[in-house]
Amino acid sequence: MAEYDLTSPLLSPRSSDQPQTVLTVDEDSEPSDQSPSNHQPPHQTHNDEKTTLTSSNPYAFLGSDAHSVPAPTTVDPFRNGTPLISGVYEAVKIVLCLPIMLLRLVLFGACLAVGYIATRIALEGWKDKQNPMPKWRCRIMWVTRICARFILFSFGYQWIRRKGKPAPREIAPIVVSNHVSYIEPIFYFYELFPTIVASESHDSMPFVGTIIRAMQVIYVNRFSPASRKNAVNEIKRRASCDKFPRVLLFPEGTTTNGKVLISFQLGAFIPGHPIQPIIVRYPHVHFDQSWGLISLAKLMFRMFTQFHNYMEVEYLPIIMPPDNEKLSAVHFAERTGQAMASALNVVQTSHSYGDLMLLMKAAELQQERPWSYMVEMARIESLYHISSLEAVDFLDKFLSMNPDTSGCVKLHDFSRGLRLKACKLSEEIFGFLDVEKNGSITFKQFLFGVAHVMKKPLFMQASELAFAECDVRGDNYCMKEELSNILRHAIPDLNEDEVHGLLNLFDSNNDGRISRDDFITCLRKNPLLIALFSPRLLQKDFSRGGDRMLQDIV
Repeated sequence: MAEYDLTSPLLSPRSSDQPQTVLTVDEDSEPSDQSPSNHQPPHQTHNDEKTTLTSSNPYAFLGSDAHSVPAPTTVDPFRNGTPLISGVYEAVKIVLCLPIMLLRLVLFGACLAVGYIATRIALEGWKDKQNPMPKWRCRIMWVTRICARFILFSFGYQWIRRKGKPAPREIAPIVVSNHVSYIEPIFYFYELFPTIVASESHDSMPFVGTIIRAMQVIYVNRFSPASRKNAVNEIKRRASCDKFPRVLLFPEGTTTNGKVLISFQLGAFIPGHPIQPIIVRYPHVHFDQSWGLISLAKLMFRMFTQFHNYMEVEYLPIIMPPDNEKLSAVHFAERTGQAMASALNVVQTSHSYGDLMLLMKAAELQQERPWSYMVEMARIESLYHISSLEAVDFLDKFLSMNPDTSGCVKLHDFSRGLRLKACKLSEEIFGFLDVEKNGSITFKQFLFGVAHVMKKPLFMQASELAFAECDVRGDNYCMKEELSNILRHAIPDLNEDEVHGLLNLFDSNNDGRISRDDFITCLRKNPLLIALFSPRLLQKDFSRGGDRMLQDIV
């Protein structure tokens, strides 16, 4: 055996006359996840000395490069752990608790009625609701608050473990809490009697709507930027006045199963006041008290038929706002989320209320694995500014492509969903979305790809120029003959039925004509179809606007 020392190379240098392999990769190509022995990328050529990899990107004319999609997460923050009654113990317990449930129902109904009457008396004749509630009215509301504690008792919360204490309102005018069930608002109503921020839909709820009005609730429409802005201003105004009660917010914006924290909305953090976080736990073995997708009636029944339901409330130390105002809201929310996640011993994910909307939509359409359609909407909203409502519309489009039981779509169904025939262009569009190159795409890949295309600054310019190519008469209406020619330019062997199907897609209001609004709306709902116009846009000798676009692309 040869002797080696520390300075000897482990591998002997290759002789100059030995054959060598050089691999040249084009800058625009994406790395393949499969080995060369098992996968032959398109447009690959071989010789003895050199291998070249190239790829075709149908959106390169927009300045788009290869995009990445985060790996799917297995976390479901909305899944209840015990959706069904299972086990002999649980069944026997429910049977034994049925007589107790009847007594609890009577107590619940009586307390709700008494609290409602007391609240109506406290609100009677009060018109100046922009100012703090007078003290004598607040004293009447103590009747309702005591009733709220008895309602918790009827739900099985005979005692509630507390750790820490609420900070004085003068020091921390805003409190935030995780949100697991409908129990926390009842508890906070009794414990703190705060002003809460709630959805406008809560105002119309029987009994509950009247009671929360006594809390001088700040209503917000989560889908309206103007409403959110007004809510933030009102939070700031009330937090700045010591005569108002504390302002309570659930920054997650919806209920979770308590096993994770989801992304925080910034409404509590923009005003820049000190915040006291509060965390709530529901220790359990046989009955998960989180709301999830369980109906309210079923959850109430399960609560009524337990010997005791456990609840723990912990008041955390106050978190002061940062000094840097530019990053204050985001940084403030991150620090608060980290403190709460650490105290709960959980992680914080990028899920949001938008993921719950996607989950409910998939469940409504009876998908076999509805949780697989969650995409961590907070990350997408941050990267691409895609709203939750737009994501639900794109889910509708994806589900029309007939995904399989695993939530994946193949090329044939994808092309049919976009009303394209199997051709080179449809394969290129599909390949652009199929970042893993396994012959199928998930909704997350579809949404990230669509959002990536829409985010490109040249997308709207290209849409306008594409319409200008079809508006040959200059009357803001697209000539169907010209549009047909453009479509056949991109896909030469389209038949009449296929062209007619695409024309109907652009005629969104079905009036037989394609206006500018119809055209642009169609491309915003189907951004991937902008690739149909790339051959015409890139070969046409444009006027100044088109020339500027081509210069931007170059």
